[in-house]
Amino acid sequence: MPTRTISISEEAYQTLKSLKESGRMSFSEVIVKYYPRRRALSEVLEAISPKEDLAASIESASEEMRSRKARTAEI
Repeated sequence: MPTRTISISEEAYQTLKSLKESGRMSFSEVIVKYYPRRRALSEVLEAISPKEDLAASIESASEEMRSRKARTAEI
């Protein structure tokens, strides 16, 4: 199987490292397991680590956007 070299931040490395379930799991397996498809932001945040205030802020902004209605204007 071909491989690629990528550069990631120390924070990204530590996050991937913390998601490894065992010493036998490769970083590629971690990435495929946790990011195999397009996911909701809430799923990604939950997989990485819970951040209650960030989640509440995102939920509030999402609700505000949904509650707005399009307006028509005469020009």
